[in-house]
Amino acid sequence: MKKYYLIIILTVMPFANVLNAQSNEDENSIKNRLNSYLSKGVNNGLLGAVLVVKEGEIILSKGYGLANKEKKIPNTTTTVFDIGSVTKQFTATAILKLVQLNKLNINDPLSKFFHNLPDDKKSITIHQLLTHSAGLIDVIGEGDFDHIPTEPFFRELFATKLIYTPGTKYRYSNSGYSILARIIELVSRKEYEVFLNEYLFEPAGMYETGYLLPKWKNNVFAEGYQYNVLNVGSTANRYQKEGEIPWILKGNGGINSTIEDMFKWYKALKENKVLPKSLTEQLTTPYIAEDEEESSYYAYGWAITNSARNTKIISHNGSNGIFFFDFIWSLDEDLAILFVTNAFSRPIGGVAWILEKMLFDQSYNPKEIKKDLTTSLFKYVEDYQGIVEELASNIKEKFNKDLNHPLYLNRLGGIYLRMQKIDKAIVFFKMNIELFPDDGNTWDNLGEAYLKNNQLELAKNSFKKALELKPENDCYWCQNSSERLKQLKH
Repeated sequence: MKKYYLIIILTVMPFANVLNAQSNEDENSIKNRLNSYLSKGVNNGLLGAVLVVKEGEIILSKGYGLANKEKKIPNTTTTVFDIGSVTKQFTATAILKLVQLNKLNINDPLSKFFHNLPDDKKSITIHQLLTHSAGLIDVIGEGDFDHIPTEPFFRELFATKLIYTPGTKYRYSNSGYSILARIIELVSRKEYEVFLNEYLFEPAGMYETGYLLPKWKNNVFAEGYQYNVLNVGSTANRYQKEGEIPWILKGNGGINSTIEDMFKWYKALKENKVLPKSLTEQLTTPYIAEDEEESSYYAYGWAITNSARNTKIISHNGSNGIFFFDFIWSLDEDLAILFVTNAFSRPIGGVAWILEKMLFDQSYNPKEIKKDLTTSLFKYVEDYQGIVEELASNIKEKFNKDLNHPLYLNRLGGIYLRMQKIDKAIVFFKMNIELFPDDGNTWDNLGEAYLKNNQLELAKNSFKKALELKPENDCYWCQNSSERLKQLKH
């Protein structure tokens, strides 16, 4: 019997070693594939950090490119980034924590927390706010750092007209999550960030996540680079200078964190450290379709989809147009992919999903991350030393064969419109209309530029033209054009 037992051990052990060696080889192979793809992308503008974990084992955890180009400081897994709308899952979790503490109910109406509400807002529920089904507009105010005081902010928000009857459909609303943040404050009698820190971040071991509370003594703040060209700074630095968080951001976006801290958050959710299993399931239950095809559903601060393998994917991304964070979590396959960049562009925005495909399809060989055309255009204009009147002809000469869609010059014009460089914005929108005369969105953009330049008659004509080119479906610029024409009549 002992002899037989020894034979079993001697025959099994080498086989186990072979299996372990194969497993390590496969893991190293996957790591090398992912790392090679990302490293090549740095040459075409990839800046950021990545963490991939499968079955509890970290496959890849690494920074790419620079956190600060001017000082040549590299990105690492402890670099601080703006995570954008991934903030929403913290807000949703905090709401469910209050449910756990018997402080509120998911079906409580707004009238329970706010006085003197307009009638159409009184019966909106917390559930509807969490699922973007409350019928509220997306945002109010003039940009992320418009510091509207608390009372005027919510008075103005509640005075806006509902887009649809609450509970009847989905439409993404940042302002709905600002209301949730305020409910957290009213119910807990703590500042929003203080509550998150006490009930979410500390239990998860996250000490590098927040707006103002983290110490961030040894961390580097990633500088944000608009289209990888213009340094617009760090939002964490700006919070510290201004000393307060605007309600336009609070609860819906703008929290700063590191890849390592967000990994701790993933583990805390997975291991039920911040919520019991039943409430974590409630957090990630699909409630309402995000599109007509029902390819994606919204839960509470998360989007729910099916993978190509018919497994449940829980995900959410967030961006302010410069920083971008993507969080992909496959419960069934025990996998998480965390990706963040401090220089967002369209090609880079899809990186996390390419990594997801690479992990499950060994034959998949993705194309290299392309240099974004808007980046090339923006850099050319920023380096341009000639006169503005000749700028359009020079761009045509250099880029004309690549300008095959109106979005490129619309983005470029939008950049300069936000920078208050109206003359350049007008050049790009007019040039775009020459190339794509039937694009109503470009006419709407040109109208905005003329309006800011106080060229009112030209603005009026542009908005009229934008409405004449209204498509049968999805006229995303029509509301703006209509409102501007009403404004110009007065």
